[in-house]
Amino acid sequence: MSRWSGGSQSGLREANTAKIVDAVKRFGGLTQVELAEATSLSTATVSAIVKELSLSGLVETHPTSRSGRRAQLVTIARRAGLVAAVQIGSRSMRVRLSDVGQDVLADRSMPLPTDHAEDTVLDRITLLIIDMLGMIAADPGDLLGVCIAMPAPVDPATGLIAYRGVMRRWETQPVAEVVAQRIGCPVLVEKDANLAALAEATLGTARDVEDSVFVHASYTISAGVVLNSQIYRGRAGTAGEIGHVQVDPAGSICACGQRGCLETIAGAEAVTAPLRATFGQVTFKDVIARAAAGDPGCARVIADAATALGRVVAAAHQSLAPEVITVGGELAEAGPIFLLPFATAVRDNAPQARTLRNDPVPSSFGKDAVLVGATIHILQSTDPSQLLEDRS
Repeated sequence: MSRWSGGSQSGLREANTAKIVDAVKRFGGLTQVELAEATSLSTATVSAIVKELSLSGLVETHPTSRSGRRAQLVTIARRAGLVAAVQIGSRSMRVRLSDVGQDVLADRSMPLPTDHAEDTVLDRITLLIIDMLGMIAADPGDLLGVCIAMPAPVDPATGLIAYRGVMRRWETQPVAEVVAQRIGCPVLVEKDANLAALAEATLGTARDVEDSVFVHASYTISAGVVLNSQIYRGRAGTAGEIGHVQVDPAGSICACGQRGCLETIAGAEAVTAPLRATFGQVTFKDVIARAAAGDPGCARVIADAATALGRVVAAAHQSLAPEVITVGGELAEAGPIFLLPFATAVRDNAPQARTLRNDPVPSSFGKDAVLVGATIHILQSTDPSQLLEDRS
């Protein structure tokens, strides 16, 4: 008799199937032998499950070769073309490939040096997208479009960074044009907070309201505003730039050139600086992790940043009166240590905050909010059927 009962056998099969699907999504595409190695399953088990998944339409197999031998590359099935979402952060870059049904086919990230140069990063974006396409047996001709999320406001009229100083090496770089020339498909460039706000308004917490705000609390601070179910960018794309609201006229000089902006009070440098005497060269993520682990000093600086941010968001609330406020980014990952003082500050400093359906809440999509929004944005801005028709 098998050591597994019928129910247990079914559960094991489901668990093994999930392992295989997760591995294919993570690496973009693997041969069956590579899948066996990645999942610690037997090649016979992998072969049987891949056959079932292929018949169900969840995966596709493509002839390939490994070390001169024929093999079958297993990839997630794609529908009617692909879209690429790119998130450029202060310390890292992430690229995600999805089909038009928003099923994720591949997701990769890589670190970026401080004050990264635009030419190097744009080269990396292009090479990484092409590499990831190859991993899922696709090529640039399958791309319907690319959306690049920037940690700065973007002027929709010019496609350039709207604020001088915040991304010094990028200010004169027409990012969309450069990447479009290299990859050969439509490219959009948008502020990361705007895209996260779009994700929440389309599929997340704010999907049932017309007016909402997404607060991006990360290395830098900004907000995405959705009014009448549309991204509101304002003049030159600078709507929602709460990180450059002055909160201390005698404070430190901000990257934008002004003194005492919110980012100098609640950004990554402001959070880490008070702790260096105790922890040395502590990083932003170190502080968040130590706070979550119970360190009182780290918890204190995060709570202070949350309160300062909440006061500015309260002022924005008084002007915009959104029904929903969501918050994401590294600081939000600190959980209640950040969220409770942030929500309290919004409520205490905005009498009209009672128009909110609930207290400010964390993003529905966590670390994926910007990429989800970028995928939605390129799909909403593209007619996939027409593009495929043009390419046929």
